[in-house]
Amino acid sequence: MGRELTKVVVDLGPRSYPIVIGKNILETSIEAEYLSSKIRGEHVCIITNETVAPLYLDTLKKNLSEFNCSHIILPDGERYKTMDSIQRIMTVLLEQRQNRTLTLIALGGGVIGDMTGFAAACYQRGVDFIQVPTTLLAQVDSSVGGKTGVNHPLGKNMIGAFKQPTSVIIDTATLKTLPDREFNAGMAEVIKYGLIWDASFFHWIEENVEPLKNRDSDALAYAIAKSCEIKAIVVAEDETEQGIRATLNLGHTFGHAIETHTGYGSWLHGEAVATGMLMAVAMSENEVEASTFARLQLLTEQFDLPVRPPKGMTQHHFLQRMSVDKKNVDESIRLVLLKKLGKAYLTSAYSKQLLSQVFQQFVH
Repeated sequence: MGRELTKVVVDLGPRSYPIVIGKNILETSIEAEYLSSKIRGEHVCIITNETVAPLYLDTLKKNLSEFNCSHIILPDGERYKTMDSIQRIMTVLLEQRQNRTLTLIALGGGVIGDMTGFAAACYQRGVDFIQVPTTLLAQVDSSVGGKTGVNHPLGKNMIGAFKQPTSVIIDTATLKTLPDREFNAGMAEVIKYGLIWDASFFHWIEENVEPLKNRDSDALAYAIAKSCEIKAIVVAEDETEQGIRATLNLGHTFGHAIETHTGYGSWLHGEAVATGMLMAVAMSENEVEASTFARLQLLTEQFDLPVRPPKGMTQHHFLQRMSVDKKNVDESIRLVLLKKLGKAYLTSAYSKQLLSQVFQQFVH
């Protein structure tokens, strides 16, 4: 079709699925093996939001002309990632009398992807869904791996289910319309993959800051594909996060605490994770080279991401929020730390004095 596609497979046996990455996929139509062949029945419902719908809804529908296609447009924002939005989706699907052959399609960022996947897991005890992520963060992280859910005032993503998509379709051209702040927030997750898994990828990011900030097509395609490849390997090994998959949450325990404390949407997820990763690496300084923290802080600043928690957030606030985390066991706060650049681990056997020192370093 005159364009280059990159394909990554998430290997889960009979539930394996492709991630296809390319530029202008939506505009030039999507091959049947990635879209129509993944739809079992006649009915499709696209779930999107008020920001994305005017940009890409009609274009995606053209690729679905052979199906009975409806859509649901939700408000845009993390604060709408709630059970109320799930209830709204369920009401529409029931009013349409949709059955178990329905396929849901998530068209949007991580909030839409997480809610669509959760709705797919719950509606009539499970229907298929496809991810069409339109933000960098969703393309490299939340659209892959099957984590779905909604937020609760007491904790982020504490209500949800594991539900794998049947396909992930990534059109890098959608990033052209992404605001700089959201693009930079997505880069935090890209940087994370280098920190936890591949030191050479971390170095590549350092060497390609300007092409990435300028949204160079080749640089973006490589960064997205590499991120997806790493996540696919981890998910295939540990689908339901019983072990190694937890390392994908480097910085997330601190970051989720920031998001919950400030109110969902005040800080973008990637912004909170960026600060959280710095805090986690600071805690790892007895094991990693001292230069790792400085390199990470420079990258964080180059992508205009915050390097400190919000003013007024105290150690008490952090500990209170961190105590409500999916990784915790028996009331012990477990953290993802680094053994070295490119290798992470999950532990609760850290020095509480060291944690206190990190709070002293970062909290205003």
